[in-house]
Order: sequence, then structure tokens, then C-alpha cells
Amino acid sequence: MLKGFFNVPKPVNEPVYAYAPGSQERKSLQEALQAARAEVIDIPMVIDGKPVTTAQKMPISPPHDHQHLLGHFNYGDKTHVQAAVDAALAAKPAWENLPWEDRAAIFLKAAELISGPYRYKINAATMLGQSKNAYQSEIDAVCELVDFLRFNVNYMAEIYAQQPPISSKEVWNRVEQRPLEGFVFAITPFNFTAIACNLPASAALMGNVAVWKPANTQVYAAHVVMEVLKEAGLPDGVINLIFVEGPDAGEVIFKHRDFAGIHFTGSTAVFKDIWKTIGQNIDLYKTFPRIVGETGGKDFILVHGSADIAIAATALVRGAYEYQGQKCSAASRAYIPASLWPALKERVLADIASLKMGPVEDFGNFVNAVIDERSFDKLTKYLDNAKADAAAEIIAGGGYDKSTGYFIEPTLILANSPDYVTLREELFGPVLTVFVYDDTKPFSEILAIVDGTSPYALTGSIIARDRYAIAEASNALRNAAGNFYINDKCTGAVVGQQPFGGARGSGTNDKAGSMINLLRWVSPRTIKETFNPPTDYRYPFLG
Repeated sequence: MLKGFFNVPKPVNEPVYAYAPGSQERKSLQEALQAARAEVIDIPMVIDGKPVTTAQKMPISPPHDHQHLLGHFNYGDKTHVQAAVDAALAAKPAWENLPWEDRAAIFLKAAELISGPYRYKINAATMLGQSKNAYQSEIDAVCELVDFLRFNVNYMAEIYAQQPPISSKEVWNRVEQRPLEGFVFAITPFNFTAIACNLPASAALMGNVAVWKPANTQVYAAHVVMEVLKEAGLPDGVINLIFVEGPDAGEVIFKHRDFAGIHFTGSTAVFKDIWKTIGQNIDLYKTFPRIVGETGGKDFILVHGSADIAIAATALVRGAYEYQGQKCSAASRAYIPASLWPALKERVLADIASLKMGPVEDFGNFVNAVIDERSFDKLTKYLDNAKADAAAEIIAGGGYDKSTGYFIEPTLILANSPDYVTLREELFGPVLTVFVYDDTKPFSEILAIVDGTSPYALTGSIIARDRYAIAEASNALRNAAGNFYINDKCTGAVVGQQPFGGARGSGTNDKAGSMINLLRWVSPRTIKETFNPPTDYRYPFLG
């Protein structure tokens, strides 16, 4: 049944380019960076497929070089939000009735454009606008984004192919997966270009229309995303890109009768406020809105006494300091057994000392700038407090400088107690806090601390060779992380391999990069067709 649904291209993960010295891809990316820095662009909103400019221009600068101007984006207001909603709803009938193969083709073509002619342009935009080094940008703006687009098409085909197992000569049972009745609002973060595209695109793939509000600090790459989608053939009005204040968007969208769902990645506090607002307005809506969100994290690495020192050190340094710790999955708290601490400390401090920090244009830099001045100021307050607090000791890093860019040194804090503030609160920066535990006590004691310290439950890992310890930790921490890693860092989920998402204060755990997420953007209808209907109301038992 429905064999045609399985004729979509079988997805494979996009190969990651290494950008090694002397390689052609390194040369091409450097040329794209130079070209982007050489011009100042004006970025419009896109409503009903048309560029929209305003009198209010907001500057865009690299976080690592905030005196350099990359361009401006046009800032809108409530009227633009309303126009975007109107355009989405006007586009909805034609889009949702377009055959699924035609929708799939658009996003498959977008994947090919990103992996091919747009690879270096979108990579350079992400590097400059979000201060990601070449490798971090490659795995995000190219590989993960391409994977989202390709794998989502495959998941869509599998969803449509799921039909009731039993029909007969007299009855045909089938299921229709309908788009939601209304429009979807996508709010996307600064830290991943892939997420910024996937949140509106995954809903649109399933036949929905969307209003997309990216973070101001991701607009530079979002502009390239819209350029790609337009070239791939996305019809006008299906995804509408707006740059507005959050309250202005909320005032229009969350009071609109046709609001059908929100696809969100951002802070836990903002998501809670959105949920409350939707609840307060529930009587206004035509249908119960879908609320899908991935929010904060306070992700852990738990090292067991049986761990390999080199594996543990690499997991800690990569997990905490890649992309300056600005990943919701980044390692920000670590639990180290006292028996391993001296040797592990020596290895980690040596690794941190070897990390180079500076602009993304220098491919030798492992660490770049944090996203903006607000993030910089927040992080430096934590560092200053730790320096003055007898309950903590900064044993590596702790320095910062925003004269040229928003640079914060990779920092390692040693906390005297497991409830120290930087073990509990989300910092979103290159700061890792370590608590050294007594591993002569039962392992269950530290497991309880790891499970109960943070309100979040996004990612975590156990580093151990003892299989009993791995099994015990996996069971005890089953609700502490939606993505759990064994003998690896707690970051780096790959589409098609580790669907991503967490629960508790970390979101609704609807697993981006999986069929689970796409099912949130459809509403099933079951259909029974009877070919030989009864013509007499009387049942045999009445005779």
C-alpha cells in the first residue's frame, strides 16, 4: 500500500568539510568571508515573498569585531506582524493542497543548494554574524541544516505511509494527516542557523504556513536562508520573515483566532511566558494550539572513578568550550571523583592553556566571541562574583575583554559545594564548573546530586569503563537528560542518529530531527469508506 511514499531519496548525513590548510574548501570559505566583509548590505523583512524595508535600521556587526559594519536589517512593528499573518493565511489553501511530492521537492532542492553553491555563503554568514569558527559553522549552517531538510522529507513520507493495517473488500480504512488549521509562529535562536531554518521549514513541509521571527543576532544568516528557500521554489507567503520586538509579535499573534501553534527555541523564561499567554487567550482560538519548545539547559558530564583520563578531559574541553559554550547542550557542570581529580585537572588545564581565542577569520582560533554585549556583561558578573566568593575558585581563565569583540576566556571554576550558583544556573558561555566528589562513598549519592541540582533536563553524559556504573547512572539519570551520552561529550547530536530535545525545564521534548517533531504539525483524520453499506437497521439478534 502506498509504495510511492517510499520513493523519496534515502537520506544520508551530509559530509563535514575539514577546511584543512591548503584545501580548496578552505580557500573558497576564506574568499566568501572576504567578500562578505567587503560590503554593507541592507536586509529586508520578507512578507508574501516581497522585500519589506522600514525607516528603522538596525546595525549588524561581527561579535568578535563589533566596530566593523556588515549591514543593517529593517526593523518592523505590529503592522508588519499583521501583514505576515495575513500573507500566511492567504497562501495556506494553495500550499496545503499542493501534492506532498511538490512540497518535498522544494526542501530537497534547498538542501542541494546549501550543500553546493550556497555552502560557503551561508557558512561565512554564520561565522561572521554569530562568531562561529569554520568547523562549528560547517556542522551547523551546512551539515545539520542539510540533514534536517533531507531527513524531514523522509520522515514525512513515512508518516503519510502509516495506514490502518486492516481493510477488506467491503471497507476501506485510511488516515489523512492534515496541516494544522491556522498558521504556525516560529521563534528561533541566535546560536544555530540550522535550527533557525528548521523551525519554520519543518512545519511548512507538512503543509502549514508560518510567520518566522529569528533572533536579531542571527538575522545575517537568516537572510541567506530565505534567499535559498526562494531559489528552491518556495511559494510566496508560505514562510514570512519578520524582524520585530517580541511583545509586538505576541500582541498580534497570540490574540489571533487562527493561531495554530508555536515552534520555539530560546530561553525557559520566555517560553513559560508564552505558554501562560496562550493559556490566558485559549478562548480566542479556533483550535487548541500546538506548543513545541526547546529551551534551557544545565548540562552535565559525570566522570566515574573507572574513566579514562584522556577521554574525560577531551569530553570536558570540547563539551564546554566549543562555540564558547553557547549551545543549549554545552557542558556547564562536571562531577569529578577525588581519586581522578589531580591527574584529570592537570590534563584539562593543559588543554585549556593550548586553546587559542580570537576572530573567526583566523582558522587557528578554537574560541571566538560570545554573541553580544548583553551576554558578555551577564557572564562577567558571574566571573567577578566567583573571584570574590570563598565557595569557589577560578583555576583557569576568568579574564575578559570587549574592547574589540566580546571575548571571554575559557574558564574553569572549582566549586566547594554541589549547590554553588554556577552549578545550578544557566550561563550560556565558556564557563565550566567542577565539583569534586568523594568516590569512596556510594555512587548513588552523586547520582542523586546530579539529578536534583538543576531544573533542566536536556543533555548529560557518563564517562566510565565500569559497565555496572554506566548502567546505574543511565537508570538513575533517565529523567535528567533527554539526550544521554556514554563516554562522549554531551553535545553534538546528529540528525537521523540522535533526535534532540529534553524535558523538565528544557522543553517539550518533541525531538527535532525526527518523525516525532513532524507529527506535531499535522492533525490526523481517519476515514472509513463502506462499499456495501447495510440497508436495514435490524441486527440479527433482534430476530
